Amino acid sequence: MAWPLDPANVGTGLPLEGLRVLDLSRVLAGPLCAMIVGDLGADVIKVEGPDGDPVRALAPPRFGDDATYYLAVNRHRRNVVADLKDPQDFARVEELVRAADGVVENFLPSQARALGVDRLRDANPECVWVSVTPATTGGAVADQPSFDLLAQARSGLMGVTGSEQSGPTKVGSPVADVVTGLYAAIALLTGLVARATGRPGRRFEAPLLESTMSALINQAQGYLSTGENPGRTGNDHPSIAPYGPVRTADGFLLVAVGTDAQYARLVTTLADPELSSRGDWVTNAARVRELADLQRILTRVFTQRTTAQWLDELASSGVPHGPIFDVAGAFAQPQIRDGDFVGTMSTSHGETRAMRTPLLIDGVRPAIRRGPRGLGEDTASLFGPA
Repeated sequence: MAWPLDPANVGTGLPLEGLRVLDLSRVLAGPLCAMIVGDLGADVIKVEGPDGDPVRALAPPRFGDDATYYLAVNRHRRNVVADLKDPQDFARVEELVRAADGVVENFLPSQARALGVDRLRDANPECVWVSVTPATTGGAVADQPSFDLLAQARSGLMGVTGSEQSGPTKVGSPVADVVTGLYAAIALLTGLVARATGRPGRRFEAPLLESTMSALINQAQGYLSTGENPGRTGNDHPSIAPYGPVRTADGFLLVAVGTDAQYARLVTTLADPELSSRGDWVTNAARVRELADLQRILTRVFTQRTTAQWLDELASSGVPHGPIFDVAGAFAQPQIRDGDFVGTMSTSHGETRAMRTPLLIDGVRPAIRRGPRGLGEDTASLFGPA
């Protein structure tokens, strides 16, 4: 069976045009990986089982009959339905693998063995194969089903998120899946470069647990180097002060003072006698040690004016600061509202607004060429009549 390129992916001038990627993954991390390369021009075919990707049912909210969760990570691919337990469907998918430059899948190891995924992989040894797994293969939890929330909990991320009063708190977006999807995309692109340059590297694994732990960055390194277990500090930074929200007369404002010079500018701008008298706070280490006292003074000062007034006051101060938006506010800010980050894409229920890729190529942001497809919408055109 041939793999004809989707006309929407021909003549784009995008860097991955002509590359064929088969998406056997479900839910978020794997589909995000496939969407990233699709945004950059790759021709992607998504294979779903007869019941469809479970993320199709993760609603509300919906746009028409589509869960917006599905719409978020499934553009730029055609869609076929195939049951890998059915020999005829397995053979059809195997033919796609033979033509593919890359494959993304996220079967549990036990599922992969039961379905014969190794036979698919062996059908094209030159294909770059990316497996998104719960945890590194061979480990104690490598074959246990895992999801974003479980990864946030097991990784330690919830151990540094929230406060002592709130207890463990998850990040409000599926950051574990997103980080893992980004690592999977890096793996796929690395494998394609390695293949093009004759270097080894065809099989990659992007484990959800370890990818999420990598997002701990400084918190992890602090523990590994000193043995000190970091706790929950809420919105405050464990190593920098003042670096977090401050209360104003009508809400909140974010102050992100990263250097001693910036702190000096903050003191000058606020012109508060008590704050100015604290000459011992000229160093960040001293401010971190006495954060509670510093926050008390800042709260007293900042609650004297509204957020809008402080934004005006600090605008030319050289003090890093900014508003704290909700999602609607983030999309309404001029940087986003007046730019091209938000575009439109087609769905089976009409057009909807959607975020385009954040990447720019030679100063140009790639357009959304095709929106998410319905379940099995391209099965007949790619596989032929049932």
